[in-house]
Amino acid sequence: MSGGAFADQLATLVPAGGDADGGNPGGAPAGGAAGADTAASGAPGRYRATLAEHWNCPLVPQGGVVAAVAAEAMRRELDAPDQPIRSLTTLFVTPVPAGPVTVDVDVVRRGRSLSQVRATLAPAGDDDGAGPRRAAGSGGAGGAVGQSVLAVFGRTRPGYAFADRTMPDVPPPEDCVSVRDPAPEGFERPDIRFWEHVDSRMAIGHLPWTDDPRTSSEIALWYRFDEPPRGPDGALDPLALVALSDTMMASLDERLGRPGWWAPSADLTVHLLAESRAEWVLAHLRTHRAGGGYASAEVSLWDPEAGLVAYGTQVLYFTFLDGSPPDGDVVV
Repeated sequence: MSGGAFADQLATLVPAGGDADGGNPGGAPAGGAAGADTAASGAPGRYRATLAEHWNCPLVPQGGVVAAVAAEAMRRELDAPDQPIRSLTTLFVTPVPAGPVTVDVDVVRRGRSLSQVRATLAPAGDDDGAGPRRAAGSGGAGGAVGQSVLAVFGRTRPGYAFADRTMPDVPPPEDCVSVRDPAPEGFERPDIRFWEHVDSRMAIGHLPWTDDPRTSSEIALWYRFDEPPRGPDGALDPLALVALSDTMMASLDERLGRPGWWAPSADLTVHLLAESRAEWVLAHLRTHRAGGGYASAEVSLWDPEAGLVAYGTQVLYFTFLDGSPPDGDVVV
């Protein structure tokens, strides 16, 4: 699996004490996957970055993008190119606003073929990430944990190969409506800047402005980065798949429509299974169950040639935009 292409777009490593905007003159948003400039600080295991607003979803940078920033710091700290990332789990502890952050990384175990790494990403404090390093999981320089991340990295090894899932039969992207196509008069789309970088086209599901009965959470969406972060071998950086996996709220949209609710993510787990070289990746999403104010969802990411390339799960929780949640569960 290729590594680093995602970070080449979003992050610029500089020497200790260097300028965090050194790879981004004038502080202009980077054109890459997270719009972040990352720099090593003077403390071993500590990295700092600046998250850009142009990846907001909707009010803060998309959680999967932020997790990818942390994962890149983990990948660099491990420094084992023959051990690509295999799985990632992150807890979304508090929202991480655009701006400076620190990432503290600990290599839990460095094995010859399998390694485990953990990291804490937090808003930078007054020391701008240059203060004493804290253990991963204990909070960043700003004191409040934004994300707590665990990842497994491993070499390719002998084993068996099979798949018990098949890619759904869907129309090709060119025959599907894009999130960027004009909406009907009177329909107002949420302002989610993440989609300024990723085209999304509906292959299974209801367009958001339709009033057709909704009886299933199943939805399938084609995704394509405007600037695909690929390595020299043409494979998409697996950290880009982490960002694409953090879109499972779409399955709740499919089942419920949008009657004044929002569903932030509590966590995200992604298994990185194979390389993708396709122009478009198909996300097949479904919510297993919703109740008690929470929902459990899954996503399968498909490359039309390579098959299943990533699988993710997520717990989401309901919030209500007018501040008036229903009294108990509403059965729909």
